[in-house]
Amino acid sequence: MKKNRILFLVPLIFYSIYGCGGGGTGEGDAAKNPAKDKAIQQYNIGVQKEQTKNRFPCDTIALKEYILQNYEAGTYLVDFDRTYTFNIPKSAVIYYRDGANQYIFAVIAKSKPGERHIETKNIVGFESSYINLDSTKLGTAFFYLTLFECIDGEIHRIWESEVPIHGGFNSMSIKTWTPQNIKYVQLNYEDGIISGHRNYNFFLVDGIRKPPHLLETYVGIVHKRTMADINHDKYPDYYEYIFSSKGYLPDSLTAIRVVDSIPFYWSTKRQLYITNRNPRWFRKY
Repeated sequence: MKKNRILFLVPLIFYSIYGCGGGGTGEGDAAKNPAKDKAIQQYNIGVQKEQTKNRFPCDTIALKEYILQNYEAGTYLVDFDRTYTFNIPKSAVIYYRDGANQYIFAVIAKSKPGERHIETKNIVGFESSYINLDSTKLGTAFFYLTLFECIDGEIHRIWESEVPIHGGFNSMSIKTWTPQNIKYVQLNYEDGIISGHRNYNFFLVDGIRKPPHLLETYVGIVHKRTMADINHDKYPDYYEYIFSSKGYLPDSLTAIRVVDSIPFYWSTKRQLYITNRNPRWFRKY
C-alpha cells in the first residue's frame, strides 16, 4: 500500500483589507447585497493573484474562484483561527495525496437562505462560539467539511458533510484512529458556552471517496465525551461522562467531579449511537 502524504498549504503572503462575506467598508450593504458581495470577493481574488508569486494547480485561490462560481451566494471558504492578533489568516484547507490522486479537504460556510450573508470573521474563534445562542443578527452559518479532487488542474467536488454547529471554528487536522487504523479529519471548535471545546471527527470508514462517519467529542467544565473502541468494529465509539457537584472541598467550595461514564456504540441497524444502559438513550453522532 502506498504511503499517504499530507501537505499543508503554504499561507498566502497577502490578505485583502476587505473581509470575505462583506468585510471592509460597506460591510453591512455587502452582507445584504449578493451582487456587491460577489464584486468584493472577485476584487479580493484578483489582488491575491497579483500578490502571490508561487501558485500551483488547484491552489487556494483557485478553490475560492471555484466556490464563487459554483456555490450559491453567501458561501465562503473559512479561515483558521489566528494564533496571534496580527497573524495572516490561513485558509482552512489541507492538501492530501493518496497515491496518484490529490485531494483537498476544506471547511466551507454557507449562509442561511433568507438571512443576511455571514461574515467569516464572525464565525471563527472563541468569541464567535457564543453565536450559537443567537446567530440570526449576524446571519446563521452552516459549516461543511468538503472533499475536492484536483484532476488535470481542475477542481471537482466529491462530497460534503455538514458540521452541526454555527460558530467558534478553530482548526482542522488529519489523524489516525489507532484501534482500527482509520484516518479521520478532526474539526476543532471553541465553545464558550461549555467553557471548553468540541471536536467533530469525520471518519473515512469506507475510504476517502465515500461520505464520512461523524462522531462528536468534547471537553468542558461539566461536559466530557471521549473517543473509545467499545464493540471493536470499524466505527468509533465514545464514553459520555456524568458530573456531580455533591461533596465539599476543604476550603468549603463545592467540588465538581466525574461520577460515571456511559459507553455509547454505533448501531448499524438503527444508524444511531446507543447504549446498553438504557434502550431509550441514543445520540445521532
